[in-house]
Amino acid sequence: MSSDARSTSAQSAPEQLSLKPRFKPEVMSPVGGWPQLRAAANAGADAVFFGVEAFHARAKVGFSNEELPEIMRYLHERGIKGYVTFNVLVFDRELREAEQQLLHLSACGVDAIIVQDIGVARLAAEVVPDLPIHGSTQMSITSAEGAQLAHRFGASRVVLGRELSLPDIARIRAATDVELETFVHGALCVSYSGQCFSSEAWGGRSANRGQCAQACRLPYDLFVDGLQRDLGDARYLLSPGDLYALHQVPELISIGVHCLKIEGRYKDAEFVALTTAAYRKAVDEAWAKLPLSITPQDERDLAQVYSRGLGPHFMAGTNHQTVVRGRAPRHRGVRVGTVTALTGRGVVVKLSEDLKAGDGLVFDAANWRAPEGREEGGFLYGGWGYGAGQNNQPLEALKSGQEIELRFAKGAVNPDRVRSGDWVWRTHDPALDARVRPLLDSADPLYTRPVTMQFVGKVGEAPRLTLTDEVGRMVTATGEAPLSEARNRALDEQTLREQLGKLGGTPYHLADLDIELVGAGFLPVSALNALRRDATTQLTALRGQVPERRAQPLLEASSGSADLAPAPQTAPRLHLLVRTPEQLGAAIAAYPESITLDYLELYGLRPSVEQVQNAGITVRVASPRILKPTEQKLQKFLLSLNAELLVRSGGLLEGLQNVPNRPDLVGDFSLNAANALSSRALLALGLNRITPTHDLNAQQISDLAALIGPDKLEVIAYGHLPVFHTEHCVFCRFLSDGTDYTNCGHPCESHQLALRDERGRLHPVMADVGCRNTVFEGRAQTGAAHLPTWLEGGLRDFRLEFVHESAEDVREVVAAHRAFFAGKLSSAELDSRLALVGGGSTEGSFFVPPSFGAGLPAPDAFSELSALPML
Repeated sequence: MSSDARSTSAQSAPEQLSLKPRFKPEVMSPVGGWPQLRAAANAGADAVFFGVEAFHARAKVGFSNEELPEIMRYLHERGIKGYVTFNVLVFDRELREAEQQLLHLSACGVDAIIVQDIGVARLAAEVVPDLPIHGSTQMSITSAEGAQLAHRFGASRVVLGRELSLPDIARIRAATDVELETFVHGALCVSYSGQCFSSEAWGGRSANRGQCAQACRLPYDLFVDGLQRDLGDARYLLSPGDLYALHQVPELISIGVHCLKIEGRYKDAEFVALTTAAYRKAVDEAWAKLPLSITPQDERDLAQVYSRGLGPHFMAGTNHQTVVRGRAPRHRGVRVGTVTALTGRGVVVKLSEDLKAGDGLVFDAANWRAPEGREEGGFLYGGWGYGAGQNNQPLEALKSGQEIELRFAKGAVNPDRVRSGDWVWRTHDPALDARVRPLLDSADPLYTRPVTMQFVGKVGEAPRLTLTDEVGRMVTATGEAPLSEARNRALDEQTLREQLGKLGGTPYHLADLDIELVGAGFLPVSALNALRRDATTQLTALRGQVPERRAQPLLEASSGSADLAPAPQTAPRLHLLVRTPEQLGAAIAAYPESITLDYLELYGLRPSVEQVQNAGITVRVASPRILKPTEQKLQKFLLSLNAELLVRSGGLLEGLQNVPNRPDLVGDFSLNAANALSSRALLALGLNRITPTHDLNAQQISDLAALIGPDKLEVIAYGHLPVFHTEHCVFCRFLSDGTDYTNCGHPCESHQLALRDERGRLHPVMADVGCRNTVFEGRAQTGAAHLPTWLEGGLRDFRLEFVHESAEDVREVVAAHRAFFAGKLSSAELDSRLALVGGGSTEGSFFVPPSFGAGLPAPDAFSELSALPML
């Protein structure tokens, strides 16, 4: 990475931030089912997020459409907002179904939808204009410009990338009025959300479609300059620890973040209850300007319920040595000791935490045993004294600091697979179950919202009780009989507070009571209680009402084929993308339609741009996929090159909107154009052409070309899928002792890395100008089998991308494609010839399943939506 780029990405705090109104952020909890929903409500969540049937990124959990009205009523009666995840890319054949789902969500009173696909956001803003839209973290939003782009398509809130630091978040907050939501707890993806294609490349399924295969949680071998590097106990070198930002809550409130989000829709109710309660307490204390009262036991509980290793990670600043420890990819819980010896009856452990019978333990042998093997462990039967003077007696207490022989049920632990030095983890604590049970088993609401009451009692008139909730909703209940003159004790403030404050079994607590009494009146306690019950029942019913919203379905009315001019029957055009000077020389010699430079070093760009221009070839420069707030100077540098731009960042596309005399722009796959609506929306922002997302198969690319015009697409016909795009730097982690670019020594500039998967395939790793790493599929993905169909459909712009290919490989790939276009090779012969280049080739994501499209309508251009306005 060049010093120019590094100077723009410093993590120092902003010198001056504009002051914004201070407000208390929502605590948002993940919900995968009813037990988690009740746990979140009882623990004090302000909002929950969940999926409903289709179009969400956790395909294995969620609710049915039929359940949704009951869910929203349950939440709203308790003062909780319900946000539905609509956070996948939607294909053209699914748009009508998506519209129907949007109409259903709005009609059921959902408080917002969380959207990835900008075409869907654009559609929702028109079809259900009263339903708020939140931009998903899958939009890869890391700057104020990215937030503003989402706002163009209707988003009032955006979920920021988990790779941002507190100063980054503060800069974004200072530069936009769009509401900000940040993750504060739970799993971290190693890849930027929305930019991971590992499941697509290796499993035929898409993370952008809710089918993540979690390839980042697998072990890999590391090769440095062609030689395998011993990783010790860190074979899971792409598996991050879990985010834990509870101690950052006060600063997030000070910055002005609108919502703190807990990740974990696959987690159980215990996880939801404990994490929600912890962040609820932290927000309340920080808002009241009190010190956080989190205890060591509280923190152990959070690690115990689920943890791969907790830490603030990127939020507290980059440290590549700690983000990915690499020892294990799964729940560890709390480390309780280290194995020191084995006996015929058990395992001797030096304890670092107290234990008890019934604890679930696992022996972590990552320092000597293959990570794929089954780990030994079981439920603890008891502890026996060990060593001189211990008399081999059972112990009542197993205390930290002791060396104890731990015993398990017969056959539970194989001693041949445990060694001295192994770490010991407690993965299950039955005492924790008991502590969390009240949040799970209560039939009545445990966390309540404040209400204010106004009681008016006048002798001779029926009493009135008015309740106002925390957002200003108001109801009034009137007694059945008037107040009579008191014969003995008159109605007084003490009696009223005592009886009206009895709100048990309701989702309320009394915050304030205003009393107006005229005359010495009497009202039976039973009548007072009935008045209170009537008022709370009315308020609960009012809170549970579905809001009136507009519904304006568009797709059926706008149905129709695209009114497109016939594509001119010109010769196919080859666009080459290169990443090394060696490849560039071969590319210039091939004289393609254009050459795109995708270099690690900014220093090498200007002379290379001039070299291509001097050869009379159109030159383009590829932008980074991610731009953080301190990296916006890169836009000015890219523009200074006087080259066309391959735009990979939504934030950059937004930043270019008001640039005078801007160069020609082509949008890349990373903008995730998956359908006609999103493609048209991006083209309307000034792109000449766009490259479809890697989530589309070959038939879908043909469909899209027919819908928006083949001249608007540039298809990557040969290239290596970027399976991971990550803030975490493998170079820094394993080739240095540094924490980030300031002290790592920049091994990315002098070494080549590759990861070997379980099938023995090598996948190259490259760094970009922002020190981000991309892991590429080792085999090239080729569309050779589909080129005849694409050409017949009018497609003419094809890109060939190179990663680790030699100059000779570049020449061969170009020559093979030209031979095909000249009719000298069949598509099958082209495919066979490409398979001999480098590490081989694969059809990859272009593969069209035999059952593709079954039961779905044909793609529709929705021609009347071409001019759908941006907001």
